[in-house]
Amino acid sequence: MANEQDLGDDFSYMLRMADTDIDGLKPLKTALTSVRGIGDRTARQICDITGFDSGMKAGHLDLDQQGVLKEAIESYAQNVPLWMLNRQRDLETGDELHLSGQDLKLTHGDDISRLRGIKCYRGIRHASGQKVRGQRGRSNGRFGLTLGVQRKK
Repeated sequence: MANEQDLGDDFSYMLRMADTDIDGLKPLKTALTSVRGIGDRTARQICDITGFDSGMKAGHLDLDQQGVLKEAIESYAQNVPLWMLNRQRDLETGDELHLSGQDLKLTHGDDISRLRGIKCYRGIRHASGQKVRGQRGRSNGRFGLTLGVQRKK
C-alpha cells in the first residue's frame, strides 16, 4: 500500500461516477469496471477516448478530469461502433444505447418482467429460478438439502 505522502494532497480515495463509488487506489481501467455496465473493453475504450493513462490511479484525477470522464461515460454510445454497445435496438425507442449504473439494472428488471408477463419459455425459467440459456440443469447448479445419490438401506 502506498503511503499518504506518495499520493499527494489532492488525491481522492473515492470518486463518484454513474451513481457508483469508485476506488481511487485502483488503476483507472480497473476502477471503471466497478460501474455496472462497464467491463474491461469498455473501460479501456473510455480511457482511449479521454486520453487518460489507463494505468494511473483513479484518485489522481482532478475535478475537471473527473468531469471529462463522466461526460465520456454518458456519451459512450456516440463514440464507439454499434457492436460495442450493450443495448442495441432498444424495444421501446429503437435507439442504440449503452446503459450503465442504475439504468442498466432497471432496464434488465423490466425486460425480465416483460418476459414473465408474456409467459414465454425464458420468462417461465426466470420466474421459477431455473437456468435460462440452455445450460445443463440435471447435475449442475442444483440447490437444496439432498444432493447426490443415496445409498440403498
